[in-house]
Amino acid sequence: MSDDKDQYGFSTRAVRAGQVRTAEGEHGEVIFPTSSYVFASAAEAAARFSGEQPGNIYSRFTNPTVRTFEERLASLEGAECCVATASGMAAITATFIGLLKAGDHLVSSRSIFGTTTVLLTNFMAKLDIATTFVDLPDLAAWEKAITPQTKLLYLETPSNPLTELVDIAELAKIAHKHDCLLVVDNCFCTPALQLPIALGADIVIHSATKYIDGQGRCMGGAVCGTKAVVGEGVFAFLRTAGPTLSTFNAWVFLKGLETLKIRMQAHCENALALALWLEQQPQVQRVYYPGLASHPQHELAKKQQSGFGGIVSFELKGGQKAGWKLIDATQMISITANLGDTKTTITHPATTTHGRLTPEQREEAGISDGLIRIAVGLEEIEDIKADLSRGM
Repeated sequence: MSDDKDQYGFSTRAVRAGQVRTAEGEHGEVIFPTSSYVFASAAEAAARFSGEQPGNIYSRFTNPTVRTFEERLASLEGAECCVATASGMAAITATFIGLLKAGDHLVSSRSIFGTTTVLLTNFMAKLDIATTFVDLPDLAAWEKAITPQTKLLYLETPSNPLTELVDIAELAKIAHKHDCLLVVDNCFCTPALQLPIALGADIVIHSATKYIDGQGRCMGGAVCGTKAVVGEGVFAFLRTAGPTLSTFNAWVFLKGLETLKIRMQAHCENALALALWLEQQPQVQRVYYPGLASHPQHELAKKQQSGFGGIVSFELKGGQKAGWKLIDATQMISITANLGDTKTTITHPATTTHGRLTPEQREEAGISDGLIRIAVGLEEIEDIKADLSRGM
């Protein structure tokens, strides 16, 4: 594919960006299952290791298949570069440790994945990196929380699992006014539905395990941004600490990117239909989905996203007992905390994804005992409704 990637549309880049064919002339992308590489001479080896000469060194941090995935995802996100990692949490950890030092401070949305909260409160704190949590949509709260030591603002939009949003463009202005980096987890939307960098964000993070794979097969993550920030700080952590993306997984993600746009469109269609149906069920107290007019940031979602995503959360009357009853009554939907699969999945966040949080932290994040999260898959929507009806 031509180096002038800007001339091609999203779907074309999703299929072709980053591929460099070998002398064999293969049509599909090649998997390079090698741990190391052979140098033509001792001098070439020395030049590669010192950085004087580009090229492969060791698959902990240089692999052609992984590089193809990185370049393709960077193209889709509108980023200068991408660093791929072993998981989404590895991507988040690499960003924090690669870009922050002892004594630094970051501001985070309160509405984030439970494990990320644990990472910040239990582990980053050990490194003397402090975190202040704020309500995601409250721009004033973000700015108020910034101190002279603040270096980074971190968020998910839409958030997990309540699908809260924040105005990325406005938050970017606040971050840059205070010389902070704005880091956006774009896992729920993917670049098929939202482009945070175009809205002013500095870094985009992904759990490629989710929609980028799309079929629940592999673990992986990615950090997209500038060469000066991601290509230096985050890559340096990857090279040294080694949270390396598997070559095979990178190849699977390349195949996932090829169908990302059409899959996300189908997820959005099913999710909206399910959310509208759930609003009509008497056992349901509230539905959280950005595509609903009842969602507090519905207009913002229309403004900064091209689709509303595949995640629908809802609160049942009756708390945990009612939630577990509904989950256990399903026969088709998969009871698993993973998301982004072609198969619809269901989970009870208070006892799974956010189960390691204290009751106070869950309450602050809005994770009630009656909350259910559904990652709406690609089955027939009437079959999904019928399966949920068993436990209503």
